[in-house]
Amino acid sequence: MSTEASTTGMPYGGWAALLTAWQELDVPAGWRAEIVGNGITMTPPPGNGHNLIADLVNEALVPIRPPGCGLYQTLGVSIPLRAKLFIPDFVIVPRDELYGLPDNQPVSADRALLVVEITSFGNAETDRKTKRWGYAHAGVPLYLLIDRFDEDGPAVTLFSDPVDGHYQHVVRIPFGEKISLPEPFGIDLDTGGF
Repeated sequence: MSTEASTTGMPYGGWAALLTAWQELDVPAGWRAEIVGNGITMTPPPGNGHNLIADLVNEALVPIRPPGCGLYQTLGVSIPLRAKLFIPDFVIVPRDELYGLPDNQPVSADRALLVVEITSFGNAETDRKTKRWGYAHAGVPLYLLIDRFDEDGPAVTLFSDPVDGHYQHVVRIPFGEKISLPEPFGIDLDTGGF
């Protein structure tokens, strides 16, 4: 299936064609396929630094996820009105959202309670801008960006209270400090091991 851009900037067939192409893709093990711009972007498996942070985040979030919710690392979340489909490093979603869905069907991003992205060198700008914009437009209440490559030094930023496609509150801390995740999580995430 072609994902060439039309004159409107969307692939021929629009969102439905992109989603079908994504669903039919044979993605190599460990890679991620996302609909980021006007087509499908492939991302290679992350490196050791990324995986170490992911392990620490997983360890912190598993015990405090809200009842009935799952913590997922390979779940596609879609924003059809913005023609986006991301696979966050972590997303907390009510398990009920997955019941009855085919394996290759993404969950609507507006069902996420928390999304976490950990930057890699090659995708840092996408996580900082494109994904923040997409998650805000979808109404994701909390977006936690763990940015190992921030130009001012490694940092963690919590974006919250999305209104009209923009997060109204932003809290940024350098690696080594704690960042508070509000209810329904209610923890201070220690970034000392990042």
